[in-house]
Amino acid sequence: MIKSEEVTVETAHKLGLLTEEFEQIKKYLGGRTPNFTELSIYSVMWSEHASYKNSIKWIKKLPKEGKQMLVAPGEENAGMVDVGDGRACVFKIESHNHPCAVEPFQGAATGVGGINRDIFTMGARPIAQMNALRFGSLNSGHSRRLFKGTVEGISHYGNSFGVPVLGGEVFFDECFENNPLVNAMSVGIMKKEDLISAVAKGAGNPVYIVGSSTGKDGIHGATFASADVTENSADDIPSIQVGDPFQEKLLMEASLELGRSGAIVGMQDMGAAGIICSTSEMSEKGGSGMRIYLDEVPLRQKNIEAWEILLSESQERMLVVVKKGKEDIVEKIFDKWDLNCKKIGEVIDEDMLYFHWKGELVAQVPASTLVLGGGAPQYDREYKEPEYYAKRKDFKIESIKEPDIQQVKDIAKAMVSNPNLTSKRWVYEQYDSMVGTRNMTTNRPADSGVANIKGCRNGIAMTCDCNSRYVYSDPFIGTEIAVAEAARNIVCTGGEPLAVTNCCNFGNPYKPETYWQFVNAVKGMGEACKKFSTPVTGGNVSFYNQASINGVVEAVKPSPVIGMIGTVNKENQTGLDFKQEGLTVYLLGEVKDDINSSEYLYSYCGVKLSDVPYFDMDKEFDLQQAVKELIKSKILQSAHDVSDGGLFMNLLESGMVRNLGFDINSDKSVRLDSFLFGESQSRIVVTINEERKADFENILQKYNVPCQTIGKTTDGNIKINGEDFGTIAQYKQTFDNVIGNAMEK
Repeated sequence: MIKSEEVTVETAHKLGLLTEEFEQIKKYLGGRTPNFTELSIYSVMWSEHASYKNSIKWIKKLPKEGKQMLVAPGEENAGMVDVGDGRACVFKIESHNHPCAVEPFQGAATGVGGINRDIFTMGARPIAQMNALRFGSLNSGHSRRLFKGTVEGISHYGNSFGVPVLGGEVFFDECFENNPLVNAMSVGIMKKEDLISAVAKGAGNPVYIVGSSTGKDGIHGATFASADVTENSADDIPSIQVGDPFQEKLLMEASLELGRSGAIVGMQDMGAAGIICSTSEMSEKGGSGMRIYLDEVPLRQKNIEAWEILLSESQERMLVVVKKGKEDIVEKIFDKWDLNCKKIGEVIDEDMLYFHWKGELVAQVPASTLVLGGGAPQYDREYKEPEYYAKRKDFKIESIKEPDIQQVKDIAKAMVSNPNLTSKRWVYEQYDSMVGTRNMTTNRPADSGVANIKGCRNGIAMTCDCNSRYVYSDPFIGTEIAVAEAARNIVCTGGEPLAVTNCCNFGNPYKPETYWQFVNAVKGMGEACKKFSTPVTGGNVSFYNQASINGVVEAVKPSPVIGMIGTVNKENQTGLDFKQEGLTVYLLGEVKDDINSSEYLYSYCGVKLSDVPYFDMDKEFDLQQAVKELIKSKILQSAHDVSDGGLFMNLLESGMVRNLGFDINSDKSVRLDSFLFGESQSRIVVTINEERKADFENILQKYNVPCQTIGKTTDGNIKINGEDFGTIAQYKQTFDNVIGNAMEK
């Protein structure tokens, strides 16, 4: 007989459930009212974070077909694509925003741990990490505290776990003051045939929990991630998980050995919602159920109740379905690695999860009613265009007086002092980028990170991209640009873009203007991914990224971060750096009189709302095809895309690697500030092997890509239109230390 306590619709509301959801739960339970444990189960499994109830109908529309695809979105814990030589790449990006707003160190650390578990639970060894971070102004002590704690948490966990960070992005804007965005991406490699599925099937097969013991940390963490950040969010500290990277390292090695043993049916990590999530998802996928005895779960603290064990998000744990009769094999593996390995139940041939505690049945719920794509609710939300959207067109470039060459010198100094544009050295020096000896860009900077696949002809290129300002201005085009820039970064590195994972960070989906941003961003992502043949393998939707402080609600700028991977033939890997003095510098792509949504316009000129920069997807595609052919033909010495900060910052970044300057002349058909600091898209700066100039021009003509000579590389001096702008060393001194100096305040 099911154990019951009095539960009302008010109880449901307190747990984040709607009245109609409470009524639906009763129907799923045959008309009876759920007890508190059962209601808690539904509250986490039907939370936005776990169920995607307000996003799944749109996310399903994203392109997911392609010959490279080995696992469709939603089938497993992460995406999986073919990268040649019998190898598969498993990769995914996820958010840990709310935990980092409250406890940045552990929030970031467990975000790294969780995303790596998604990779190795499928049988892949993580070989690289990236992250996309957004915080408030560095002038704010609160933002500096969150920033410092987050970076320390990422470095603590990643360095100890032993996976290098190969790149990422850091962006500062006042809208992220109280709700930072912390998106972590992990990339792993495996043999295609070694996939471990997250499935439970075979009545009588035993169910094991392995890894760390279970405590109260992280309870209702999925629900916590599906609500606003407020002044009282710190009271939700039990919702923040605590990680142990050394324990995770052991768990990874044991899990990979387990996958090779032939003793298991399936395995899944325990992330959001813990035991209830893994038992329900594995059961639903296998068309089965489970009978679980919660008093068999290894615990690390006393006075813990059954519902707390079910919902705990204690880290470094896995649920494993073992082939009956092969229990000894599994237990010996985990004994070798000195980890818990405890049988807690068995698979049953019925769509039901039974949870027992000290001789009593404390919960009984149909597995299929809990999960994404099953019985979890799916909503169509109202959306409407926000008022600001029409106003963005009000900005005209003529309202900003064109600076003369002397004023441009001041702008250049301001740009190189802008933390959004300067070196992120303060961040990446805290990360171990060399562990595992797979990083192919440590001494060869490029537009994307590249990880070596030992024994294969290819490496894996990877990047994270999204300009939140562009997406705010126009969610559709801004997200198209994010996909295009990710592809451009991989192409400039000598790679072939393959597939995308995304982390969609938005405000409250119940606000029509916010939902409009989300819908249009997804549409733009879909169009761009189709154009570049980069199907979406999965990812994460993070809503409620807004802070309610003293009654004032402010949402973050919409940030659909694109994580993209591609393959790089090791012979074609291309850097962004100028190689020597005296090289001709070429600018590929159209030059436009455009400063829209640029860092220059926003930060230096103080114009906070304008249209997106110029973007033409067909021309972008042609540019990328041309650069791919140029690199394969061994014509290019360097390639670096023009993005945040415009052409001036692009040239600085290419010159600083080898302390080389540049002497350039502007295009007189556009304003000087547009030429140097505008962020119109689809432009790449290249240097070439001059003996191949004729081939260079023929390939550009083949793809109808504009090209102009803008100048030469120098021994370290910088000149623009004949004016002395100082030396590359002077700019580098500032460039390298802006963030570090700010963090010493």
